[in-house]
Amino acid sequence: METNTADTNVTLKAPAGHVTLETAGAPIKAWTQGVPFEAEAEAQLRRVASLPFLHKWVAVMPDVHAGIGATVGSVIATKGAIIPAAVGVDIGCGMIATRTTLRASDLPDNLHGLRCAIEAAVPHGRTDNGGPGDRGAWHDLPEDVVSAWTELEPDYTALTDKFPKLGRGTSVHHLGTLGTGNHFIEVCLDESEQVWFMLHSGSRGVGNRFGSFFIELAKRDMRTWMVNLPDDNLAYLPEGTEHFGDYWRAVSWAQKFAAKNRELMMKAVVHAARKSLPAFELTDMAVNCHHNYVAREFHYGANVLVTRKGAVRAAEGDLGIIPGSMGAKSFIVRGKGNRESFCSCSHGAGRKMSRTAAKKVFTVQDHEEATRGIECRKDADVIDETPAAYKSIDDVMNAQRELVDVVHTLRQVVCVKG
Repeated sequence: METNTADTNVTLKAPAGHVTLETAGAPIKAWTQGVPFEAEAEAQLRRVASLPFLHKWVAVMPDVHAGIGATVGSVIATKGAIIPAAVGVDIGCGMIATRTTLRASDLPDNLHGLRCAIEAAVPHGRTDNGGPGDRGAWHDLPEDVVSAWTELEPDYTALTDKFPKLGRGTSVHHLGTLGTGNHFIEVCLDESEQVWFMLHSGSRGVGNRFGSFFIELAKRDMRTWMVNLPDDNLAYLPEGTEHFGDYWRAVSWAQKFAAKNRELMMKAVVHAARKSLPAFELTDMAVNCHHNYVAREFHYGANVLVTRKGAVRAAEGDLGIIPGSMGAKSFIVRGKGNRESFCSCSHGAGRKMSRTAAKKVFTVQDHEEATRGIECRKDADVIDETPAAYKSIDDVMNAQRELVDVVHTLRQVVCVKG
């Protein structure tokens, strides 16, 4: 049922291993051989490494690039504290993919109708600054969204009762919606020409509110306690404090919201596809994984808090998803349980230039050429997501051969962007 690594169109090389950077604090172990590792990202990682509550070292994935506070593509194990900015504001962002019984020959020659059907089934994008009529939110809630919210609402209400600011914005109306930026829905083909559905999204506006609120709360606590930090975005919440408990409940809830959000969208995508394509079933190959989150785990003899910002858990046997950019390959992987990476792998290709820079460098014509043969948007508003703005996914995969095995290689034929 599964495909051997040798059949997955990845250029095979010996495991690249990692490099260790010594710092004044904890070491940095980086799986970055053969991929760009910008100076700004390294400087951020060195600031993280100076924190006194780190466990062992900071692990760095090959898709590493500078972020806010903590670096995207970093894995931070801590004892007794959480850094809210290391989790970020897109709490629980991640991937879901499922394989179908459809084959490439079952797809129509023109895939525009399928893309339109998916776009009609899942709210995406953002209009009116997120206000009334926003195309990225539900106007009339579907029954399955209402049902899912019934399970999520009690804990949400408890949080918003204590912190009313957390409730000032869209919540249930974003459940089952895609968002903007690098979030996407794709129809893909694997190395055996089997059809997959795959999508990328997280906790939407409510997760952003939760993350932003607790990042600022942690900064305020640091000022109250007169704690000096190398970057105020590394403000932390010590375990045992009231705000730590509040944040743990909030981040856990947002991660549940994000996973449910992906499940609901996948259900909607499958339903839309059933109307447009020949009859099909879903197989037992399905994955739903976070790549911006915090979890309690056991590493090197200690119970620790592991924050993965732009990284996927890759414990031995874990299935994960590593997407390439628009127009590039994506991968279903199985973790090798590499202890030194805290059992982690990359969450994608990783940007090699900012969104602003990409819009200045590339043209619509460049984007059209890079996405030739893929049914997707080819306009100026998605230039920042063009493939050349990202690192080579092949180089990223070769850099982390110690961390994962490739199970399936996917190529996009339809891509929906917000």
